[in-house]
Amino acid sequence: MNRTLRWPVVATALICGVAIIACGIYAAWLEPAEAGPDFPVQGEYANEGSGAQVIALGGGSFHLVRLAGGLPGAGWDGRTRSESAGERDPEADIVRFDDGSRIEDGVLRIGDATLTKIDRKSPSLGEPPPPGAIVVFRNGQGRVQGQADSRGLLGVPATSEDSFQDARIHIEFRTPFMPSATGQARANSGVYVQNRYEVQILDSFGLTGEWNEAGGVYKVAKPRINMAYPPLAWQTYDIDFRAARFDAAGERSEPARMTVRHNGVLIHEDLELPGPTGAGNDETPEPGPLYLQNHGDPVYFQNIWVQPS
Repeated sequence: MNRTLRWPVVATALICGVAIIACGIYAAWLEPAEAGPDFPVQGEYANEGSGAQVIALGGGSFHLVRLAGGLPGAGWDGRTRSESAGERDPEADIVRFDDGSRIEDGVLRIGDATLTKIDRKSPSLGEPPPPGAIVVFRNGQGRVQGQADSRGLLGVPATSEDSFQDARIHIEFRTPFMPSATGQARANSGVYVQNRYEVQILDSFGLTGEWNEAGGVYKVAKPRINMAYPPLAWQTYDIDFRAARFDAAGERSEPARMTVRHNGVLIHEDLELPGPTGAGNDETPEPGPLYLQNHGDPVYFQNIWVQPS
């Protein structure tokens, strides 16, 4: 499992390390050490007062996003960004961008400024389950219907054995490195709360942040800020969920609501959910499980717990 796989865009399964292909194939790397020469170049760069995100596009091509003030959630003003295309110079081992910026000797040089590469970690990464929490998956085991691989990571699809109503939910996930894929083909999955309401998972690193990108509530709301980390970095969703209310006749009297933090940053606050999203199940008074969507890409999970409230 810790090797390069050829992975389809839709309707696949992984059985004994073999990808069963339906259509539309992109390369997907599951571990940094095997991801090739473009992987260590892509990522986040920063110095005091400015930030940048470098997205690998495959074959030595890159996209640079420059952010005024710093990185998302760490100084960026939330508005000012500029973009530039770049290519690796194989003879000089330099990535040169159209705006004159370059990556050389592991640093990003923009004019006279030097930005160093950083690897951020979510402040809630590794957070242990509190007393009374249901351990859906942790340390290679838990109360889940799904398949763990040889690394002890949970693949998709997976469904919690327990159902719940109001709850605090903690999820840690990692998207694969798929530089040649774009848009919805790039590490697509989703967290379905009660198997009804989807918080999107996608490799949206460096994008603007839309309802169908990382942190978006599908077709309902885009995140306040795109907090997606680079592919193969561990990321977190922390969700405070309030289930829909129903009257004695079984009619919905109040909509479901959720507050979401992505990598520790608030991206949705007390968001009203008008109804099930995407492929979500119908709303009923009954509780529902946590469902991790299989959209054909090798997205993996580790520490997952649900604390009913």
